[in-house]
Amino acid sequence: MNHWYHSWVAAVRIARRDAWRFKGRSSLVLAMIALPILGVSAADLTLRSAELSTEQQMERDLGAADARVSDPGMGGVPIHQSPDGRNYMTVENFDNKPWPEGSADIRAAFPAGAKILKDTSGSGKLRTEHGLLNTVIHELDATDPMAKGLMTLHQGRFPDKAGEIAATAHFLEASGLEVGSELTARGLATEYRIVGSYELPGALKSDEVLARPGTFLAPLDKALKADGLPGTAAGSTYLVSVDGDGFTWNMVKKANAHGAVVTSRAVALTPPADSEVPLHQRDDWSDYEQSTAARTAELAAIGTVVGLAMLEICLLAGPAFAVGARRSRRQLGLVGANGGDRRHIRAIVLSGGLVIGFAAAVVGTALGLLLTFVLRPLLEDYMGQRFGSFDVRPLELLGIGLLAVLTGLLAAIVPAVTASRQTVLASLTGRRGVRRSSRLLPVVGLIATGLGIAITLFGATATDSIVIVAGGSALAELGIVALTPALVGLFGKLGGWLPLSPRLALRDAVRNRGRTAPAVAAVLAAVAGTVAVATYATSDDVQQRAAYQARLPHGAVTVSDTEGGGRGVPALRTAVQKHFPVDVRADVGRIVVGNANCEPYSDVKGCGRYELVVPEDNRCALWSQDLPGAKELSPAERRELSEDWRCQEGGQYTDQEVLVADEKLLSVLAIDDPAVVGALKSGKAVSFDRRNVEEGQIGVKLITDTKKADLMTQRGEDAPGEIKSFPVHQAPESVQSYGLNVVLPAQAVKAAGLTTVPLGSYFSAGTLPDSTQRQRLDAALDVLGTDGGLYVEEGYISDNSIVLLALTVFAGLVTIGAAGIATGLAQTDAEPDLKTLAAVGAPPRVRRTLSGFQCGVVAAMGVVLGSAAGVLPAIGLRLTEEHQQLKWYERDLDAGMGGMTDPPYVPIVVPWETLAALLVAVPVGAALLAALVTRSRTAVARRAAG
Repeated sequence: MNHWYHSWVAAVRIARRDAWRFKGRSSLVLAMIALPILGVSAADLTLRSAELSTEQQMERDLGAADARVSDPGMGGVPIHQSPDGRNYMTVENFDNKPWPEGSADIRAAFPAGAKILKDTSGSGKLRTEHGLLNTVIHELDATDPMAKGLMTLHQGRFPDKAGEIAATAHFLEASGLEVGSELTARGLATEYRIVGSYELPGALKSDEVLARPGTFLAPLDKALKADGLPGTAAGSTYLVSVDGDGFTWNMVKKANAHGAVVTSRAVALTPPADSEVPLHQRDDWSDYEQSTAARTAELAAIGTVVGLAMLEICLLAGPAFAVGARRSRRQLGLVGANGGDRRHIRAIVLSGGLVIGFAAAVVGTALGLLLTFVLRPLLEDYMGQRFGSFDVRPLELLGIGLLAVLTGLLAAIVPAVTASRQTVLASLTGRRGVRRSSRLLPVVGLIATGLGIAITLFGATATDSIVIVAGGSALAELGIVALTPALVGLFGKLGGWLPLSPRLALRDAVRNRGRTAPAVAAVLAAVAGTVAVATYATSDDVQQRAAYQARLPHGAVTVSDTEGGGRGVPALRTAVQKHFPVDVRADVGRIVVGNANCEPYSDVKGCGRYELVVPEDNRCALWSQDLPGAKELSPAERRELSEDWRCQEGGQYTDQEVLVADEKLLSVLAIDDPAVVGALKSGKAVSFDRRNVEEGQIGVKLITDTKKADLMTQRGEDAPGEIKSFPVHQAPESVQSYGLNVVLPAQAVKAAGLTTVPLGSYFSAGTLPDSTQRQRLDAALDVLGTDGGLYVEEGYISDNSIVLLALTVFAGLVTIGAAGIATGLAQTDAEPDLKTLAAVGAPPRVRRTLSGFQCGVVAAMGVVLGSAAGVLPAIGLRLTEEHQQLKWYERDLDAGMGGMTDPPYVPIVVPWETLAALLVAVPVGAALLAALVTRSRTAVARRAAG
């Protein structure tokens, strides 16, 4: 035991001295191992620091209060809730009854003697230096002790009287205002002075202002409604503080009996058992947390990624250790000459991996800690929340550091074994022995490759498991890595077809497979990952392009505004025409039932809605299958009915299925059918869905009592309402309407006595607006305080070009690095031959040319093998997706949704441009780079005998 310890101590000392002597090589390997450790340790620190403890989360949610009580708007009916208050259900089943609505008697839910602090939030458009900014308006007495912890004061103070507000730092930055500025809201003449700035620790990017209770929201809401605009939509919760043990679970259940939902600090810190939670005992309750199988699959995926990353580092670092062992072969020979055996030689080389792995662990972890600490403000700003604390978990960082040590040891194993097999005489004289390649390794690799391919195809076609596909792909890649020495030998047969320099480089690579194979395998692994992702991304891009449905003709533009009866629409139209290249402008309006200021689908009192009347004979039988008393249909009947023309859906939807417009709209939508255009010009409505037409007429039902209409619809009855009929022209099915159902001419709508308001406009343009024009229009819309519902039809836009470029660059860098390491090792091995060539009169460029071709040969072999290996996982994943989507499609057909869905289209497309860049540009670039950095001349020295 003592002898073993001292021999390893000596080996570590020798390895540490060698690492210090060859600083360049050591730094290269250290960087390769330390960079992933830096990233993982920094990510661990960031995620752990951002992960709040229960106490920290409660402080941000409740401040110093014991609970927050809120009204879910269910009319005060008793409810069951989860301990965290995120999920709740009514005690009574309302499946066949009207859903309860309205406010609860929230104060009845408060325990006796509790202290209450009202917390109210709404929204409004505030005037800034740049225009109008939609902002959260918060009313709370921030000086109350219960509010401590909800927000952090940065500058000034919180408001303590009417006419004062505080604002978040993000709002001040976005608005161009500062502490001391005056601020007003749209629709309200009252000025408010900003007396302080603060931040919300859990929402740093929130645009919010804080006022005293009752001083901002109520007057603003009153003024907006008086002006016919939507109100502030204010809602309140209540912070509650009680004596004793806090707001207990029994208090929570009592509050639930009054229809209130409670978030309690005491319950969060000490949750009740599931047996004490009524919600968890219900048959109709489902816990949607991640399943054990899903967690297992996630861990397996993470383990696969980590394992492949370690393999890549080992393959890259292994040749570097081999270079070190080769350069130190005389020293290793002296160890053997002085009584050291193969164990000691292996220990010295392995100690090199141990020393550099340990150094990489220390450096990577330390830099991860330092960078996370220094970049903490930037990380918090990027994540939009403050860290709970700087949470350093030593055991996790130790585990990450041990990965570095393990990686270093694994990378040094093959060089250690190779170095220990050299004879003492060969090491001392510098002779290079010839060792036959292993016959077992290619057989194992071939079996692993075949088995991996079989597992991948089985997982893709017979199961839906991505884990099986990933595991099979990883096994196949490992098999190809094991086959690499044999495949390198096959490449050697191409040498006879090459000129002198590349032939020498190829034969040298084949002859010395021990150093060539790891570098080729490293390139293979990097390129395989790149090709796999690129193939999947390209295939998915083609699929998304095929599935894309344009909302408008290419280049068309639309804007809309439903607030205040469309009073802001004229300004929107002018802004678009001013800043965009417009050919045709088509103004459109919408039908309003009730108050002209009502928004579509509003449930505000005095507001109704309209709907198109579908004649009885044109209704799809599937529409009524879920109504009470309806006949139960079999899957076969649903499939048959879904093919009926009455059950076919276009797949495109718009916010307004009926527009009031003239023939200019048809021009913008590129509808040039003469009959359609002529009908609209003559005052006839135009329908694009024949289900709505009966005997040349179309009906629009005006519904004034929306609640009664909803109740009757639930019963399967027609909603009550007055029907207005219009003569209509049915457009051919070949006409593309982009989701519109009906276009009504203004004169026909006016004759029918319907109320209409401006909605917006459609624009056609000869060219797409450029970036400058978009920015100018965005600035104009900011001044108006709206985005105007702006939409520009640019067609399908792919984001994959940047992804593919990044992947190509990554693979290129890894390829050049691996090939460079192999070239360095080749130069070390071939130094005697190069000196002999120089001695016999070879031109200096031969050394440079040979070096370049050696690097290019390694890169080319790795890229070719990696390209072939990378297609497999992509094919497996795409086949898995196709299998899943076919299953879902069959379920949709059985459910009668065949008229709404198309058969799945899951193409497999090879990214030929990326492959061409990898197969041509990367090896050529690697060869040129190696040739440029290689010295042409070297001192002529005596070649060792033998």
